[in-house]
Amino acid sequence: MQAKDSLRCELQKIVEQWGLPWPEKCIVESPKDPRHGDLSTNLALLVAKQLGKKPRELADELATLLQQKVPTIEQASAAGPGFCNVVFNAAFWHKVIGEVQSLGENYGKFQDGAGKKVLVEFVSANPTGPLHVGHGRGAAVGDSLARLLRCAGYTVDTEYYINDAGRQMRILGLSVWLRARELRKLPVDWPEDYYHGSYIIDLARDLLEREPGLLDLPEEEGIDHCYAYAMQTILDGIKADLAEFRVHQDNYFSEKSLVRDHAVDRAFAALDSAKRTYFKDNAYWFATTALGDDLDRVLRKSDGSLTYFASDIAYHHNKYERGYDWLIDVWGADHHGYIPRMRAAIESMGRSQESFDVILIQLVNLMKDGHPLGMSTRAGTFETLHDVLQEVGTDAARFMFLSRKSDSPLDFDLDLVRQRNLENPVYYVQYAHARISALLSRAKERGIIWADADLSPLTQSCDLSLLRKIASFEDTLRDAARTLGVHHVSRYLTELAGLVHSYYASQQILGSSDQALMRARLVLLSVIGQVLRNGLDVLGVEAPTQM
Repeated sequence: MQAKDSLRCELQKIVEQWGLPWPEKCIVESPKDPRHGDLSTNLALLVAKQLGKKPRELADELATLLQQKVPTIEQASAAGPGFCNVVFNAAFWHKVIGEVQSLGENYGKFQDGAGKKVLVEFVSANPTGPLHVGHGRGAAVGDSLARLLRCAGYTVDTEYYINDAGRQMRILGLSVWLRARELRKLPVDWPEDYYHGSYIIDLARDLLEREPGLLDLPEEEGIDHCYAYAMQTILDGIKADLAEFRVHQDNYFSEKSLVRDHAVDRAFAALDSAKRTYFKDNAYWFATTALGDDLDRVLRKSDGSLTYFASDIAYHHNKYERGYDWLIDVWGADHHGYIPRMRAAIESMGRSQESFDVILIQLVNLMKDGHPLGMSTRAGTFETLHDVLQEVGTDAARFMFLSRKSDSPLDFDLDLVRQRNLENPVYYVQYAHARISALLSRAKERGIIWADADLSPLTQSCDLSLLRKIASFEDTLRDAARTLGVHHVSRYLTELAGLVHSYYASQQILGSSDQALMRARLVLLSVIGQVLRNGLDVLGVEAPTQM
């Protein structure tokens, strides 16, 4: 039961009686001010002219019709130039309790995306070092988005693109090789762009223990050994960090496989068919200026090597070849200018621009003692995702990363999320669930039975506010899925938790002298607990029963 759907259905019947088609611009929405009612519609404004009436007069007529036809509407009235505001009665809102009880963990889910395959690609950090907090925010967003889209009925797979080819990986191997030479007191000529992190020294030391004869190998062969060992070790560490962060990747896709499996050739053939490519100065070009780019882009250089853009085009072409209808990439905010270029490639390969979306992840500013925390590997700082998880835990990290729109900068206060009080955003929500669980446990200990309680006593404004909020859960998930904004879910949970805390503080539940009201409120709180669990599951955050 959705209030919007219920009202829309009744309005469609009335429009049909008026002999008019349903106006596409008709809106049924919650007023900004709750005092104006549960829902409002602009229907009268849209069809008054066709009926030869003034919008305000038609809104009055519509309000009367709704009150006559719909028993669950307590009040309907005209407002403004021709809006119609509606207030549902308590019995209408009581129905949501039965829905939550019958659907359980499926409450809030819908089937808008049924039959569509989606691939969400996220993190995809070069395996040249451990994940940092920026990767952590992208991981939380990507994983939670996949959970959200599954709630919307989509078939969703997740993927990590391993950049295991190209210059950066060569530098990784060289960096470990040079550190190994340094550890054996051999002369080293340090290049400017080698990797400086202390983890490189650890990799070199470990590899020397495993392969004592490493430095006896010819340099090129030795560097290859260093690259293979370092990449796999780092990737294993990344996978371990993601697992600790409750992030699941269905597939790890190797960049090297694009050439090996001729995916690059097939992607280039698609661009050639669209007549978007040409040769110039012994290089192979993509004519992106014809699609709004500021200049054309090289795909294969004159020396025969591929550009990063070429590999990216081939990778996305491969995704479509695997049968995905919708590709969603989670990128760092510094890739903003790359989006139009990628859309141009996708369009040239015969796919609609609507089949490709990018979510941008802004920077995370770690705060400690009221000051930004330096992003370095010095002792006492927390730059890696692993360090942050050790400091505050998975629940706090995920909730904080998802507390704001992903393309907005985020200040992550380490001191705040360690606190066990209601100032801590994740504690605020989780404690609402724990409070409900504790209350229900005490009720069971006292032998109180509430499963089949009469709901009619739930008439006070505080009861109805909670019912209205849990009834809007599906709309929240739908809006979040439509806008690819998981932060809508965290905001909803924070608002619901606020209502729970206020309710808990102002109402006597188990101490009430009205036994019927007490049992009805226990039912209400039990379904709120289910909604909190469902919402937290979308965020990948646990719902504790005690804190």
